[in-house]
Amino acid sequence: MQDGPEGFAYETRVEEGKPVVVIHEGPAGRRLIRGMRRAIRAMAEEGNDLILDDVLMGEARADYEAVLAGLTVHWVGVTAPLEVLEERERARGDRLIGTSRWQIDRVHAGQRYDLEVDTARMTAMECAEAIMRRFGL
Repeated sequence: MQDGPEGFAYETRVEEGKPVVVIHEGPAGRRLIRGMRRAIRAMAEEGNDLILDDVLMGEARADYEAVLAGLTVHWVGVTAPLEVLEERERARGDRLIGTSRWQIDRVHAGQRYDLEVDTARMTAMECAEAIMRRFGL
């Protein structure tokens, strides 16, 4: 599914002198992601408490809302400044440099959250504790 037009293809462009990785999703990629969301519903219906980490762009949020209708869902926006995201891309060594630059204006556009956490200002534990407090977990 990776690096192919049917699944997910990655195109590196240069914008304002910086790399930007554009992600293209093909029909098989869309089917895979839509199927994953339905599998998540099935797992929740079996009594599993789940934490999902997904990049919500385009129709993703609406599809999740339809698929998870009737279940308790807490939407948490996880943010950090672009400079921090780009440094994390470089440090990990397994990321396409420029992905966060392409996603940053798309991921949170038009989204509404029950809680937002900034991972540049909070540790992972502080984020987890904020989530637990906010939702009584």
